[in-house]
Amino acid sequence: MVRDLLEDALPLIWIEGELSNVARPASGHIYFTLKDSGAQVRCAMFRPKSGWLKFKPADGMHVLVRARVGLYEPRGEFQLVAEHMEPAGEGALQREFEQLKMRLDAEGLFAPERKRALPRYARRIGVITSATGAAIRDVLSVFERRWPLADVEVLPVPVQGREAPPAIVTMLRKASASGRYDVLLLTRGGGSLEDLWAFNDEQVARAIHASAVPVVSAVGHEVDFSIADFVADLRAPTPSAAAELLVPDAHTSAQHLRQLHQRLSTLQQRQLQALGQRTDHLLARLQAQRPQARLARDRERLLNLRRRLAGVLREQSQYRQARLERLQARLLARHPRHQLPLLARRLAEQDLRLRRAIAQILDRRQVDLRHAARALHAVSPLATLERGYAIVFDADGHVLRSAQDVAPGTPLRARLADGELPLVVSTAPVSAPAVAKKKKTPKA
Repeated sequence: MVRDLLEDALPLIWIEGELSNVARPASGHIYFTLKDSGAQVRCAMFRPKSGWLKFKPADGMHVLVRARVGLYEPRGEFQLVAEHMEPAGEGALQREFEQLKMRLDAEGLFAPERKRALPRYARRIGVITSATGAAIRDVLSVFERRWPLADVEVLPVPVQGREAPPAIVTMLRKASASGRYDVLLLTRGGGSLEDLWAFNDEQVARAIHASAVPVVSAVGHEVDFSIADFVADLRAPTPSAAAELLVPDAHTSAQHLRQLHQRLSTLQQRQLQALGQRTDHLLARLQAQRPQARLARDRERLLNLRRRLAGVLREQSQYRQARLERLQARLLARHPRHQLPLLARRLAEQDLRLRRAIAQILDRRQVDLRHAARALHAVSPLATLERGYAIVFDADGHVLRSAQDVAPGTPLRARLADGELPLVVSTAPVSAPAVAKKKKTPKA
């Protein structure tokens, strides 16, 4: 229960101390005591994590351990169960390296957009390194082999130890402020993390960032990285590689110059040929602009124009003569002597056609008139009168429509089919049935 409480209540911890009583039995576990000047604690590291160690733990070694708190129940002793172990010095330096790297990266010292391009042909190069190290010999050898024209100055500084960072910072500032150098090379040979630590100093990084001229960093071997590599305008994997990046190859440059010289010669020859052709063309134009040549050209042009004018006049005369002949033929064809017989025939034909059309129209109109007369006669009052009926008018000539409209003694007129009869009403009108039974003869 106590073990469960300890393991649940306390998280993983980091602890640093000196190894003692290191034991590694056949089981593969590691048992040891971690101590410092004031205390000690028993520790255990079980398989398989003990097999992942990159070093062999030994008494007296200073280590950094990540562990959880536990209880060894058979003895009732507290102990630490190690999950990870590393040499204390290297681990601390690595953590410090990562922290500084993250902080400077956040400030923008590693930003790609602030890195400057190196000069293609550097005339004067300052090499900041140890004057007695192997790195400077490699760098000078490459410079001498590739580009002897470069003026290389060695700016000696210590590259290891406590005095190295301030010396490097001072030299960077002096070289930047002098204005003598086109580019600076900060370099040293390989070594451990502690040996290269001067190039992981924050002040060195800020001096590189503040440099007025481009800085190339070549620290250690290809697998080594330092803060100076990230801040510099260019990182080279080795000092020799940095020298090759800073200067061109003399043999390649000479070959390139020969190619350029050949191209320049070819271009000059082509330009001379083009200028010669242009001169000949201008001379020909100048010869063509002489007064004698211009008069000859104008005379020839005048003759051509005269020939063209004569040809145009002939063509116009022929065209107009042909047109006049065509018009005369058309006019002759339309002469009255030729038109009168044709018009007489056409007039006779039109007269015949007109008479026939009039006769046909009259026949149709007579037939229509007879039909209309028969239809009109069928509804005419005269036809009704022929059947024995009469129309009675009053003295004013109005048709009498009712017997009740007249009084005795009223004069009337009766219209018959063959004439009219004057009438006088002698008695009062009778009703229609009485008249239907007995018809009274009107009195003359």
